[in-house]
Amino acid sequence: MRCAVCGEPGDALCDRCRGQLIRIGGTVCERCGAPTAWPVERCRECSGRRIAFATARSAIAYDDAARNLVAAWKNRGLRTLAVQAAELVAETVPRPRAYTITFVPADEDRQLKRGHNPAQRLAVELGATWQLPVVSLLKRAPGVRPQRGLPLAERRRNVRNVFHATEGTPRSLVLVDDVYTSGATVSAASSALRKAGARRVEVVTFARAVR
Repeated sequence: MRCAVCGEPGDALCDRCRGQLIRIGGTVCERCGAPTAWPVERCRECSGRRIAFATARSAIAYDDAARNLVAAWKNRGLRTLAVQAAELVAETVPRPRAYTITFVPADEDRQLKRGHNPAQRLAVELGATWQLPVVSLLKRAPGVRPQRGLPLAERRRNVRNVFHATEGTPRSLVLVDDVYTSGATVSAASSALRKAGARRVEVVTFARAVR
């Protein structure tokens, strides 16, 4: 086995590379979790947007090292990387106030190709760490284009009404995904959960794009 970041033989994520991942700590936007110079309720990234989730928090910045790690995790399905991702989240992100965890469902074709859903694996590991039940509440419409490479406005349009949630969802939920890029996906998923009965959705992701 080789490290997913540096390629050196050994663990799937070596101690040196793990230590060099940029943690998102300190002052962040109260709503979307973007790093900020001082406390704000809404930062320039989420100000003026309709966002369905109450808060979003992430463990590490989505830089080149994190991209290599997530790519290996998604495409090679290494369970140990899901475990390490959950450990990093638990070390960095405060335990949510909700009592149930759910996750963003993967596109069916991509899940069949990969053999797993990274968001679900992360949710399961976090559920074990936080001692919270993990339930599948969301369905994803087929045939939606991947978000990668799309402009921000197009990302929002691309996932509009894509998700549908089970009726009678818990009033308070943790929604888990692997990466927060623009927030469009988790906001659309949160909107579906709220339409189905949720009142507060706290988003938790492993990595986050930092602009």
